[in-house]
Amino acid sequence: MLRIAVIGAGRIGHVHAKTIAAHPQAELALVCDPMGAAAEDLAALYGARSCKEADEVFADPDVDAVVVGSPTPLHIPHLLAAAKAGKAVLCEKPIALDMKDVEAARAELDAVTTPVMFGFNRRFDPSFAAARATVADGRIGALEQLTIISRDPAAPPVEYIKVSGGIFRDMTIHDFDMARFFLGDIVEVHAVGQNLDEDIKATGDFDAAVVTLKAASGAVATIINNRHCASGYDQRLEASGRDGALFAENIRATTVRLSNAEVTDAQEPYLDFFLERYADAYRLELSAFIEAVEAGTAPPTSIDDAIKALRLAEAATTSAQSGQPVRLD
Repeated sequence: MLRIAVIGAGRIGHVHAKTIAAHPQAELALVCDPMGAAAEDLAALYGARSCKEADEVFADPDVDAVVVGSPTPLHIPHLLAAAKAGKAVLCEKPIALDMKDVEAARAELDAVTTPVMFGFNRRFDPSFAAARATVADGRIGALEQLTIISRDPAAPPVEYIKVSGGIFRDMTIHDFDMARFFLGDIVEVHAVGQNLDEDIKATGDFDAAVVTLKAASGAVATIINNRHCASGYDQRLEASGRDGALFAENIRATTVRLSNAEVTDAQEPYLDFFLERYADAYRLELSAFIEAVEAGTAPPTSIDDAIKALRLAEAATTSAQSGQPVRLD
């Protein structure tokens, strides 16, 4: 039984606390958050202890592992402190808001020996994982084109967007990792940002984007993002190869289709919340983390994966602002 602490009692902290509490090989031992009664309230839902200072988590002998769900500028400090305390780490993405912060801590990050895994949960989504396994098995031949569609039901509050690091770091980061998961190393990024929402435009960010990634293999990925989607949480993937194609479609609450005088093949809207859509992915991600920690093996996502995803996010930001492709050397 892995005793796990969660740092951060916001939305993602709630996701991880719920997933840990429901897992047969995990125990939610401690919840930490400095704001008000957030940690106390979340801990009470699952019978865990709470604290306000992260240092208490790192010093606690009854904590084996730490989920870092604190604000992004604290990801590296909390990751390093947990690792130095001998605790395994599952850290949310992105690793930082700026590559300068990564480079400043690179020596310490390279020296980490405890298991560290990053929360690219979509790798563990059963549909996406099956598609990737099928590609790896060569069943569609050499992969030539990958299309990733990710649209949210609605944008987060403007106050959040102001501190999020921008759409490419906050939202597209998952898709950058997914593209690398399928294609390997990326050598060129070309991004077009869209301003469809005046309130988000006023923050200096984009609320929609289309990104083209060229892989070292010559394959190309297209990522389509939007902060709003009237039909729900739109999450799809298409992989096209020399010998075939794969399609991972949206998930709905049921498979019921209605046909009558007004509509034919009408279905329910897409699931409307990322936790519902990716509940299995979070559970399987946690299972992979626990298995790696207990077996003493390398977790399936690494600090290097997190750094490369952030590098793609920064390149996309530069490309969208300049209108020019960015080469990654």
